[in-house]
Amino acid sequence: MPQQIGPRRFVFVLLDQFTMLCFSSAVEALRIANRMSGRELYSWTLIGDGGEVAWCSAGIGFKLDSDLDEVSRDDTVLVCGGIDVAAATTRRVVSWLRREARKGATMGGLCTAGYTLAKAGLLDGRRATIHWENQDSFTEEFEEVTLTKSVFVIDGNRITTAGGTASIDLMLKIIADDHGEDLANLVADQLIYTSIRTDQDTQRLSIPTRIGVRHPKLGQVIRMMEQNIEEPISPATLAKEVGMSTRQLERLFRRYLNRSPKRYYMELRLSKARNLLMQTDMSVINVALACGFASPSHFSKCYRAHYNTTPYRERGAHGARDRA
Repeated sequence: MPQQIGPRRFVFVLLDQFTMLCFSSAVEALRIANRMSGRELYSWTLIGDGGEVAWCSAGIGFKLDSDLDEVSRDDTVLVCGGIDVAAATTRRVVSWLRREARKGATMGGLCTAGYTLAKAGLLDGRRATIHWENQDSFTEEFEEVTLTKSVFVIDGNRITTAGGTASIDLMLKIIADDHGEDLANLVADQLIYTSIRTDQDTQRLSIPTRIGVRHPKLGQVIRMMEQNIEEPISPATLAKEVGMSTRQLERLFRRYLNRSPKRYYMELRLSKARNLLMQTDMSVINVALACGFASPSHFSKCYRAHYNTTPYRERGAHGARDRA
């Protein structure tokens, strides 16, 4: 655990119309970490353009501690975005971010504020995420950023989240890295947060939104896949159920999802397997069976190819309870 002199300071930059949930989730996790440890491990300050009051999208005003003042390279700057982030990303904010980033400070964007960081050029050549509603426009505008659908991304000294409760997941990760998983788990318990996500988890959306297109037959096939994980349905049967040929179904998936039906189905099964490994006490063999894998060795091979770790290591890494 790295040694620090004094508490680690977070500088929250509140943009106009920022989302209160992404901000409050982050602050509460830090507050509880201090309380559960009995020490001031973290401190924070609220700043913004003008230094007076920042208004969140729920119409509540937050009194700021200061204007866009200088920060230390040891500070962690987290910009909080929300509605109409492009308008809230003023020239002054962009200039300030660029100047402070040159000092080497860690820079983050919560919810839609990944846009603000990208506008300042702070995400060039980096991996990042942003709220699903902003993904299409972000991709069009910032081709030099590798956008993911993860709930949060930490790439060096750049941090981005998808918004909402993803701030909790991010803070639990930071707390665990700074002071150990035991404290992070205590914080999660206090928050009644029973399913901690990592940067490997993606944003969960309705099927049409998740696939980015409202194609009724494609949505119907994906719904059948999700409802039949334990006993996968063959592509030929899936195609027949929606009145298509197997070849037509293949073309449909290639066109809209850039993968085969078989590959998409496998990713759904592996995603469920990962959730079961982290959230239940099921044995690896039973997880494999629940996700349609007849052979544990085949399950392990597919899991490792997709997540770059084995099911057994995944289970151990997340501290699951010993099975009876």
